[in-house]
Amino acid sequence: MRDIYNPARYTPILIGVLIGAFVIQSIFFFYTGFNSYRFFGLTVSGLHQGRIWQLLTFQFMHSCPWPWHVLLNCLALYFFGRSVEETLGSRRFLTLYLLSGIVGGLMQVISVLLLPGHPDIPVVGASAGVCGILAIFCSLYPMREVTTWIYFFPVNIRAKYLLWFVGGLSLFGTVVPFDNVAHSAHLGGVLLGMSYVRWFHESDRWVGLWSRLRNSRGSQGPAKVRASGRSFLRRGQNVSSEVTAGPDFISKEVDPILDKISAHGIQSLTERERRILEAARAKMSKR
Repeated sequence: MRDIYNPARYTPILIGVLIGAFVIQSIFFFYTGFNSYRFFGLTVSGLHQGRIWQLLTFQFMHSCPWPWHVLLNCLALYFFGRSVEETLGSRRFLTLYLLSGIVGGLMQVISVLLLPGHPDIPVVGASAGVCGILAIFCSLYPMREVTTWIYFFPVNIRAKYLLWFVGGLSLFGTVVPFDNVAHSAHLGGVLLGMSYVRWFHESDRWVGLWSRLRNSRGSQGPAKVRASGRSFLRRGQNVSSEVTAGPDFISKEVDPILDKISAHGIQSLTERERRILEAARAKMSKR
């Protein structure tokens, strides 16, 4: 069966890109004196000068020369990003990661423009994107226990409480800036991640959007399939006909889907798996 498991491909690639960018940034800083923050870090003045690329490039830069900033972001991306990518798929994971960074950058810009105490200094780091992925993870698996470190002491905490802590700290740091951290960018990433799970993932709006985009580019027209009173758009074979294709359908198709729900939750199902499950449920209810 296709698309049951999405291996985490982009998470290690992103980590490698972040570390590679940090190394290149440090080399240029020490040997040429090039101020990369000025051109690639996010600032309101830079956007006013037309440097729109800063909304993307700031996500791949970190403070140097000490590597702790980039390493902490890479560790968080490793622990939370793999599960999110396996659940959502690589393309959606990468899109949401970059979008969280952009929304976080815009939130930081708005804070500088509207709130006192936010100086227009270059903002760098992958934290906004990482916070978005963390928020998605905690929203998908709120009761899962995660281990955090407080002054080198491991502390086990449920994911939903971790999200409350990170979101609350980011909100407080946005309203009352108390250190040299872009809390507004973190808050933007958290809000994007939570909004995706609340308004798109659980309601299938994101799935429907991507389905329409794929169908509009495909050579075959979409066929409407009805199951349990709901309409689905897909290309290729009608799911209802698959359900009645033979006695082995339940063991070959439905059972793996139920196993996947047990292991990863119903939110991990792909569009095709949801249609198959709904069609099978409709057939069973008619018996």
